[in-house]
Amino acid sequence: MRVLVLFSGGVDSTTALALAINQYGHENVVALSISYGQKHDKEIQAANQIAKYYQVEHIFLDLAKIFEYSDCSLLNHSSKEIPHETYAKQLSKTDGKPVTTYVPFRNGLFLSSAASIALSKNCNLIYYGAHKDDAAGNAYPDCSEIFNNAMNQAIYEGSGHQLQIEAPFVNKSKADIVKIGLDLNVPYHLTWSCYEGNDKPCGKCGTCLDRQEAFLKNGVIDPLLGGNNG
Repeated sequence: MRVLVLFSGGVDSTTALALAINQYGHENVVALSISYGQKHDKEIQAANQIAKYYQVEHIFLDLAKIFEYSDCSLLNHSSKEIPHETYAKQLSKTDGKPVTTYVPFRNGLFLSSAASIALSKNCNLIYYGAHKDDAAGNAYPDCSEIFNNAMNQAIYEGSGHQLQIEAPFVNKSKADIVKIGLDLNVPYHLTWSCYEGNDKPCGKCGTCLDRQEAFLKNGVIDPLLGGNNG
């Protein structure tokens, strides 16, 4: 079994990478990092470090052109400010629509691109780190179990039954993911999640707040905020 892991350098995808390596061996794992025109490259830098740490093949793909028409607040050309509040507060203002940091159909595009590369690299499986906290309240609808199942069916059929996708955390919380990662000794000190591109995490954007809470629920401090774990 060979596995391609969609790999951003954040907590979720790094834990997915560690899980794949634990199950199949680093020689059977390929990490794919995708740029989408985001405002900084801190996650890509983190991904490079982590790929070297795990000694896995690391492929980079630039899909920024596809998103140049979007005004998503994460994108470099957007005039929108990245919200500094929880996803729950953001969703209270969206009338059921995704939050402003939702990149239009990003996981659909990422998975489709990953499928093509996975087939070319003789992989049988694609891993990605979608989880139920991101899907909650329709914040990121392309992280839901329904979306995962539909994409898996499409990729399985479209690949001539050669390839499937797996979201091992789709029914788990971010705290659950951190627990799995701590058990696997994931180097969380090398990861980056913050939507801002400063030297240190802002601690205020939705993903920073989720990350902090996930570590605290496991009784540890996020290593990027001064903890000694990871």
